Amino acid sequence: MSLIIGIAGGTASGKSTFAEILAEKLRESFTVKLVNMDAFYKSEDERPKNVSHLSGKTYMDDNVPDAIDFDAFHREIDSAAADVVIAEGLFALSDEYLKEKLFLRVYVDCRDDERAVRRLKRNMSWGLSFDEVAEVYLDMVRFRHDQLVEPIKWTADVIVNGASDTEKAAEMIKSYITERK
Repeated sequence: MSLIIGIAGGTASGKSTFAEILAEKLRESFTVKLVNMDAFYKSEDERPKNVSHLSGKTYMDDNVPDAIDFDAFHREIDSAAADVVIAEGLFALSDEYLKEKLFLRVYVDCRDDERAVRRLKRNMSWGLSFDEVAEVYLDMVRFRHDQLVEPIKWTADVIVNGASDTEKAAEMIKSYITERK
């Protein structure tokens, strides 16, 4: 039976980067499957649209659980033939299905201003303008983070500083898993 590690955190907090670093460290001793929740977004026509409380504008809201195809996400995790499965994404620690299955709950934390700058850089590299990225962040993403993502931080077993080098944290988690596997 696989050990399942859940890794969550805010948008652009470093959770995907940390998950990849941890997976590489664990692969030295175990078979590892990394399942990134971003790969399980519903199609654009199926994703919810919500109104910003600030501007009144309607946005496709990718920062709510309804945007994710959790059935497919769960099937991918359950079918993984690996010693360790890393389930990474915004809602990896709040997903009711996963809660009971998680061996270790990790939250990657990073200050809001740094996450905003990282998101700007990333999304602008995808071709979006500064104004487009900033508007969505300020109107919708920030609110959803405060409402749905930040509160789960306190359910984590480990909080990792996403603003620093996370190699040591990955080594510590690897040691913890090695002792228990």
